[in-house]
Amino acid sequence: MSTQAFDTAAVKTWLLGLQTRIVAALEAADGESFRADAWQRPEGGGGISRLIEEGKVFERGGVNFSHVLGSQLPPSASAHRPELAGRRWEAMGVSLVLHPKNPYAPTVHLNVRCFVAMKDGEAPVWWFGGGMDLTPYYGFEDDARHFHTACKDALDPFGAGLHPRFKAWCDRYFFLKHRNEPRGIGGIFFDDFAEGGFERTFAMTRSVGDAFLGAYLPILARRRDMPYGERERDFQAYRRGRYVEFNLVHDRGTLFGLQSGGRTESILMSLPPLVKWRYDWQPAAGTPEAALTAQFLVVRDWV
Repeated sequence: MSTQAFDTAAVKTWLLGLQTRIVAALEAADGESFRADAWQRPEGGGGISRLIEEGKVFERGGVNFSHVLGSQLPPSASAHRPELAGRRWEAMGVSLVLHPKNPYAPTVHLNVRCFVAMKDGEAPVWWFGGGMDLTPYYGFEDDARHFHTACKDALDPFGAGLHPRFKAWCDRYFFLKHRNEPRGIGGIFFDDFAEGGFERTFAMTRSVGDAFLGAYLPILARRRDMPYGERERDFQAYRRGRYVEFNLVHDRGTLFGLQSGGRTESILMSLPPLVKWRYDWQPAAGTPEAALTAQFLVVRDWV
C-alpha cells in the first residue's frame, strides 16, 4: 500500500482500452457480438458490462469495466487494513470470466483493479490487485505450461521474485477450503500491492492485463473444436459447481461487490449457465476425469 500520487485518469483510460481490446479479440474468436450494457450506481459511479451468451464458442462470457465510489469502505476491502475502515473510497477495474461450451476448453478468469481510500486532511491511500487463473475440466500439460509461462513473462521485467510470489499467492487464494482442493491450475494473483510507487505498480498491472489474450487464446484455439459427447458435458457441469462454490463462498471481489451495493447482474455474470451437483460422486480410477484431480488440481511448478 502506498501514499504516492495516484493518476485516476491514466488508470481509467487504460482499463477502458483493455476492455475494448479484449472484447474485440473474443468477438473475433467466437464470431458473435458481445452485448454492451452501461449502468449507473446510485451511490456514485457506474460501469459497462459486456456479455455474450450462447455464442458459437462461449456458452457465457463477461468482460466488466467498473468505476465506483462510496462513502464508507466495505468490510471486504478493509479486512486486511482495519485502519482504513470508514474512509471514502474509489475503485476501478476490469474483470472477466469466460465459460466455453466445449468441455475441453478451460474456463478462465482475469481481474485487474485498483482502490483508493480517502480521508480529509490525509493523503489518499491506493493499491492495485488482480491476476489471472485457468480452470480446466480436462487437463493438458501444454496448456498449463503455456498459461503459466505467459504469466511469468508478464511479471519478469519487474523482478524475478514476483512470479513465484504471485503464483504461490494464487494457489493459496483460489482454493476451496471446504473441499480442500484448488479451483483450477492457478496462475498469478496479487492484492493490496503498491511496491515501488505508482508508475512501477501501474506498469506491472498493465503488463498482467495486456498478457491475457496471449495467455488464453492459443489454448482456446487448440481445444474449441475437439469432439465431445454427453459424458464430457456432464463432467464439465459437475466441475463448474466448484467454480460457483468458490465465487459465492470465498471470492473477495464478489463479496465486495455485494457489500458495496454493486450491480448484482454484473457481479454474478461470472457464474456458468449450466451447473450440476452430485452427492459424494468420484470419477472412476484411470479415467481422464480422475486425472484432472490427480495430475492437475495440485500445486505444481509448471514453468
